[in-house]
Amino acid sequence: MSPFSRPRALAATAAVAAAAALTLTAPPAQAAALTPKVLVVGMDGLNWAKVVDANAPTLDALAAGGTLGESLLYCNPVANSSSGPGWSTIATGVMPDKHGVKDNTFSGKQYGTYPDFLTRLEQADPAYSTLSILDWAVLHTQGTFGAAIDTRITYNGDANGYAGEDVKVTDDAVNHLRNNDPDAAFVYLGNTDVVAHAVGTGTAYRTAIETQDAQLDRMLDAIAARPTYASEDWLIVVTTDHGHNNPSGGHGGCGVDAERRTFVLAKGTGHAAGLRPIDTRLSDVAGTVFAHLGVAANPAWNLDSKPLNVRATDPFDGLNASLQTRSHETGIPATVKGWTHTAPAGWSVDRSAMPTGGVNEWRGWSFTNEEFWSRTQSSQNRENGLRLRGVFAVADSDEFDDRSGGASFDSTLVSPAYPVTAGSTKTLRYVTHYLQEGAQTGDVLVSFNGGANQLVKRYSADARAKAEALTVTVPAGATSMTVKFRYYNASNNWYWVIDDLRVS
Repeated sequence: MSPFSRPRALAATAAVAAAAALTLTAPPAQAAALTPKVLVVGMDGLNWAKVVDANAPTLDALAAGGTLGESLLYCNPVANSSSGPGWSTIATGVMPDKHGVKDNTFSGKQYGTYPDFLTRLEQADPAYSTLSILDWAVLHTQGTFGAAIDTRITYNGDANGYAGEDVKVTDDAVNHLRNNDPDAAFVYLGNTDVVAHAVGTGTAYRTAIETQDAQLDRMLDAIAARPTYASEDWLIVVTTDHGHNNPSGGHGGCGVDAERRTFVLAKGTGHAAGLRPIDTRLSDVAGTVFAHLGVAANPAWNLDSKPLNVRATDPFDGLNASLQTRSHETGIPATVKGWTHTAPAGWSVDRSAMPTGGVNEWRGWSFTNEEFWSRTQSSQNRENGLRLRGVFAVADSDEFDDRSGGASFDSTLVSPAYPVTAGSTKTLRYVTHYLQEGAQTGDVLVSFNGGANQLVKRYSADARAKAEALTVTVPAGATSMTVKFRYYNASNNWYWVIDDLRVS
């Protein structure tokens, strides 16, 4: 009897055991002999919350035994929450402002500069055996997964129906995974998206999830049945390009509901069981593949990707457990935690020039996450920080002024003191998302040995989703340096976001 016809608890138990068998960690003496391989399975328009509700023992087992990172998509004008941008972000490891795909026309695509992860592998070493099998044909015809891939198999779900074409995709994937020798494979299943568009995210959608779960299980069984399996180290990655509004279905807009929710799930060596990181982005699929195969990502690739199992060192992320529910904000569900005024150890916030009124959450520099902050007001580019991860620092004069007494904003975020050597240079690296309006100003300042502030950079024009690198020369006699971010001259203007400051 198939495990998928058993009661849910028994099926889940069997699937956990089967998934665990895929990535047994070899003894240290044998680890170097194992050949790393990767299977990435893309399930279009998949809401993870609905996976949890469905009878999906294979996905449940992978999540229980691996790392699951969830994140929210960007919005217009950066890109739609649709398949073209979503799969381009997954494939290339960069965000839409780089890969250029904003909607399903693929107009503006930059795949020559930012090719997919399988093509990158071929460019790094043509000896890699690469495979892509899919039934949204445009992912091949548009070059999202490029012609350099060794084996590309294309079906047409739009013309022939995705339920039947997904069966063909699965059959081919099982055959290639069992009988051939791919080092890295991408397999796409599309029926979940079609069902959600047609009838929403109810019973039929859960049934489609359960079918794809069984198809995934067949692929994993094929891998486990490989004659060379004992000498291989397989990483299984499952991801989606976007979600769907619940319960009506549909996506492409800028709501903060289920349509913007995506995930990256990885089960394999180095991916801790049950880990739920807060610093994941959809672009991390590529970095996860490269890391498992031992391929160093070239800085010239300019990726927005890191391995799913590598944590950011940003001290702001350490505040996640202390984030609070809303205070004055009204458009955010009462259960969503996402802000605090308490700075990380060594950091401080100067609010001495702030008025006593205004919206409490944003009185001076605050610490927040995208789930909370982007809900404050949609369609104002809060969703488009792109390179922000986890918890970040925000000075938001626009939201602060939404309550009486919030008509002026002047606050400074102050870093710990970093040790420096006189005569050397230091580089300040951070991610910023700055939108300019009126006379508002953002100053990056440094202070040596607690002395006078010195201006390093002044923001008076938009700097959206930008990774900065500013060089500072250390003067004679200096032994410590403090970095400050002052946002001032603001009165119901826009905002400034800072994340992941590193002094190198």
